Amino acid sequence: MRIVIQRVSSASVTIDQEVHGSIGQGYMILLGVCEEDTMEDVEWLVKKVVGLRVFNDEQGVMNLSIMDVGGEALVVSQFTLYASYKKGNRPSWFKAGSHEHSIPLYEAFCRQLESAIGKPVATGVFGADMKVALVNDGPVTICMDTKNKE
Repeated sequence: MRIVIQRVSSASVTIDQEVHGSIGQGYMILLGVCEEDTMEDVEWLVKKVVGLRVFNDEQGVMNLSIMDVGGEALVVSQFTLYASYKKGNRPSWFKAGSHEHSIPLYEAFCRQLESAIGKPVATGVFGADMKVALVNDGPVTICMDTKNKE
C-alpha cells in the first residue's frame, strides 16, 4: 500500500458537484493498493498514520499525533500512486491492484483508521471521478509505502 498523507487545516472531496466528505484539521490521505497488499499492510499503515507526530506542540515543534490534536481524516482512493513511468511519457497502471482486490483493503483501512482515531473517517468513492480540495498546513506532506518501510 502507498499513501500520500498531508497535514491539513481543511479538506473535502466533491463528486458530481456535491461534497461527499469534508474535514477540518487532520489528515488528507491518498491511498493506493497493489495486488501484493494484505491486511498486514493495512494494520501497519494505520498504526503508522495514527502514531505519526507532525502536529505542532506549544513550542511549535512537530511533536503531536492526530490523536493528540483530536484531528480528523479524509481518505481518497488513488490508483495512480502505482504509476509506472519508466518507459515513455504515458504512465501505465499495471502495478495497481484490481477493484476486486483493492476495494476490501481500502474499506478495511478506512474502518481501522476510524476505530483508531475514534471518529468517522470521511471518504471519497472508490473509482469515481473526484475533485479534492485541501489547505495543506505547513505544508507537511509525507509518502509511505508498506513495501519500503523507511
